[in-house]
Amino acid sequence: MIEQLLELARRRADGGADALWRQVERTSVAFEWGRLKTAGASEEAGANLRVRHRGRVGIAGTTAVDASPDDILTRALASAELGEELALAFPAPAPVPPVATFFHPVADASLDRLMAIGRSLLERLEREGCRVNVTIERETAETRVANSAGAAGAYRSTAIGVSAEVWRIAGDDVLAIGDTFEGADLPSDAALAALVGSVNARLEHALRVVAPPEGALPVVFTPPGLSALMLPVTQALSGKAVLQGISPLAARVGEQVFDSRFSLSDDPLRAGRAASRPLDDECVPSRTTCLVERGVVQRFIYDLETAARARTQSTGHGHRTIFGKPVPGYTNIVLGDGGRGTGDGGDELGGGLLRDVQDGLLVDELIGVGQGNVIGGAFSHPVALAYRVEHGAISGRVKDAAIAGNAYDLWKRVGGFGNDGRWAGSRYTPSVLLDGVSVARR
Repeated sequence: MIEQLLELARRRADGGADALWRQVERTSVAFEWGRLKTAGASEEAGANLRVRHRGRVGIAGTTAVDASPDDILTRALASAELGEELALAFPAPAPVPPVATFFHPVADASLDRLMAIGRSLLERLEREGCRVNVTIERETAETRVANSAGAAGAYRSTAIGVSAEVWRIAGDDVLAIGDTFEGADLPSDAALAALVGSVNARLEHALRVVAPPEGALPVVFTPPGLSALMLPVTQALSGKAVLQGISPLAARVGEQVFDSRFSLSDDPLRAGRAASRPLDDECVPSRTTCLVERGVVQRFIYDLETAARARTQSTGHGHRTIFGKPVPGYTNIVLGDGGRGTGDGGDELGGGLLRDVQDGLLVDELIGVGQGNVIGGAFSHPVALAYRVEHGAISGRVKDAAIAGNAYDLWKRVGGFGNDGRWAGSRYTPSVLLDGVSVARR
């Protein structure tokens, strides 16, 4: 399909073209309240074409199996008539690095195998007075990209996500505690055991409810609980935000902005991660991008369009859907300079950071992350799951509490990093101790 699209585009689009074809097959299994709720499979395939004609860029996409390449090109050219002017240059052929993205155990996993994993988790998490939900989603995909300059690439990929959640309802106290495993290969027995252990440890600490502390306090954020602190920084490090004039980091390349222990990179070449890939959706070869090194801002992420507007080079971060134009997006975010272990993390909540906290919080989940003016750095969120830390140990779960602060300010005063580094989705982080977080009772 994309070869036909590009051959036609070479004749009719004077500024070149690029195209993507992707086929995705998904299988999902869901257990609710300990019983099988849904199990099924779906498949989707489609092509996306981008053309540059008379200095303007147009897009067209289709998921129709009988779509005419000529019709797709005609629609893309019509889109270009109304598109923005852009000096977009399609990259020439370049070597593509190897990276393991396809794992046969996931590709060959049957529905029965996935249900067996789910039932095993149900049995291990079952406890009196609690309800257990388990969801497993498996995906195999094939991606092909090419452009009129002769660059091309193709790869197959797999992904699997396993999530488990335990619900406990006691009067007006509704407690939900869960954790996930995400990767490109089937979870090992050790990874599933770590998932069960993580949920059980959080639940045990949550059974006792204590009053929340108040004031500017030390707060330990677990890897899942760090979203409110990570989102502003990753948004500000996008070249699109820089071009829009909304990034607080836009003019600070080369400056010491964060604590010297704060380093951040994006690595699409991590074996076994679902977001890894040998090249992006615009034929740009993948490479590891250092964004912040020892607190110093290094660079931003770009796709071809934002790079052209910023008069720089793409960093290989082009992401595109079947019907949309490419946009810059991250692959595997890594906090710190590690993250090449098993990714299961340590067994201790807080990664060893609690022992020096006399009175503070351990935050595992917040409510409302991602809402409002995230890129500005200011946040104020009620806690969904948090624990009070007294004299170096967890004393119980807190309710009706909220935390607030500014991510950029807090990342300047890191109290320490835990020994529990792990993958939370496509982000690798340890627990982090931050000083002076505002904690209030609600």
